[in-house]
Amino acid sequence: MFKVPKSKKFLYLGVVSERAAEKFGTTPISLDHDLAAFPSAGQKLTVAEFAGHVAETANRLWAAGVRPSEHVAVYKTSNFDITVLACGAARIGAVPVMLSPHLDGESIGKLLQRLERPTVLTDEAKLTGELAGLPLADLTARVITTTGSHPGAVSFASLAGAAERRPVLLGPDQPALMTHTSGTTGIPKLVVHSARSLGARGNWQDKVVSFIRKRETVAMHVSYVHSRMYLGLAVLQMRGMPMVFMNDASPAHVADILVRHRPGVLETHPNSFLEWEEMLDDPRRPVSNVKYFNSTFDAIHPSTMHKFLHASDRRSPVFLQVYGQSECGPLAARTYRRRNALKADGRCQGYPTPGMTKYRLVSRGGTPSKETPGYIDVATAGRALTYYGEQERFEQQVIGEWWRGGDVGYRTRWGCLHLLDREVDVIEGIDSTLEVEDAVLHRLEELTELVVVPGPDKRPVPVVCTRGDVPLDLERWQAAVADQPALGAPVQRRLADLPRTATAKIRRLELARQLAESLTAAKDAGADREGSARTEQAATAGGQGRAAVRSETAAC
Repeated sequence: MFKVPKSKKFLYLGVVSERAAEKFGTTPISLDHDLAAFPSAGQKLTVAEFAGHVAETANRLWAAGVRPSEHVAVYKTSNFDITVLACGAARIGAVPVMLSPHLDGESIGKLLQRLERPTVLTDEAKLTGELAGLPLADLTARVITTTGSHPGAVSFASLAGAAERRPVLLGPDQPALMTHTSGTTGIPKLVVHSARSLGARGNWQDKVVSFIRKRETVAMHVSYVHSRMYLGLAVLQMRGMPMVFMNDASPAHVADILVRHRPGVLETHPNSFLEWEEMLDDPRRPVSNVKYFNSTFDAIHPSTMHKFLHASDRRSPVFLQVYGQSECGPLAARTYRRRNALKADGRCQGYPTPGMTKYRLVSRGGTPSKETPGYIDVATAGRALTYYGEQERFEQQVIGEWWRGGDVGYRTRWGCLHLLDREVDVIEGIDSTLEVEDAVLHRLEELTELVVVPGPDKRPVPVVCTRGDVPLDLERWQAAVADQPALGAPVQRRLADLPRTATAKIRRLELARQLAESLTAAKDAGADREGSARTEQAATAGGQGRAAVRSETAAC
């Protein structure tokens, strides 16, 4: 089998906008919010103006004392300015470390400790919130706040007008960016990317964009701390595609933005597409002009793809599903159309890209199949360098040129990769929890989410969310799961209460832990109530006995 060659293309985040501006400087970048770090910028930029903000950020960071190869941890309230700050840090050769705004203070403290005194780019909300209890003077080299002021922090605004600095380009195999894993299994791992690994991923994505024959407006709601955002920015800017970035993912708001801009391309996380289904009833038909739908980060339900494809008025719209991982970038892909989306096997992830990615299945005990899925090992030029501060942990997943990412699945006779579950999410007696979820979500339109996790007794427990949080119709539920593996009684939760990652994935292990706690608490409360009832009955009986004794004594 061929060996995936090393990438000869390098992606330097600090200069890509400047280079794109030479040809596409007037290309618009529209936002649904103001840039917190540059409050006068407004909600409409051009590629040239974006490049200018990146250069200004680089100048300010240098004036603050940041130098090449130093770590700059970006942890602030969700805002598109995160991308400007990251690219600005990269422009002077520093290594931006992207930390999700959703991470709690304890996790941030541990990651800052791992980074060994980085510079922290944050804001007043985080300094008075999640960071308030951390010894930042000990954990960081300096703290820079993009909004407001705080004791011990340097104001980003106070650095305005700093002397101009020329870009610093490090070697192609040196650290260039750090993102982190989803954190679905605990404290996230810091994934180290290089200009070469980013270049390989960008090359893959550029080939995908090259199939878009006309200049389409691209609307995205994607985590600002994920590597996908930076690759998307680079590719779209270099191709002069108008861009719309959404910070608010609520369906009503997204519908307003889509009606205003009428994009031809729409990309978001799979779970966001699921939540956005409700806006398809909007009489303004917000996705009517979308020709290309793109979903990365995770598997997406076939019924969701079907609904969005049929909500488009464009001829032969396409839904692209991409299978990838933080450590490797995009690995396999498949397109769906109106005629086959609903019939699709939701576990099908498509095919690798010849010359760029490949995969193999390794036995976990038996020939890899649906009933006995194997480890999915992948090889790609986009593989990250390491987990920062956890090299040994990274090496445990490296097998020669192969990377074992923790997913399990099988190959069809046509060579198509089918992903069944994360290995840590496998539940005995169920071939694939994701497959069960696909089937039931398709049958019950009232569900906005369904996650099957192991209960305290390891039996599968379905956690459900409904539109408007209306009580689940148990008769409809029983009919929908009649042909599925045996499941426990459904537990209903509000969608907003489910623990999520930066890319809107459900943190299944955390959800299972929360579920176990609540069930145990309910059981203990029941036991306490039962005990209290017995005590009350005994007290009542005792009181009656004592009253009888007192009465008998008085009679004497």
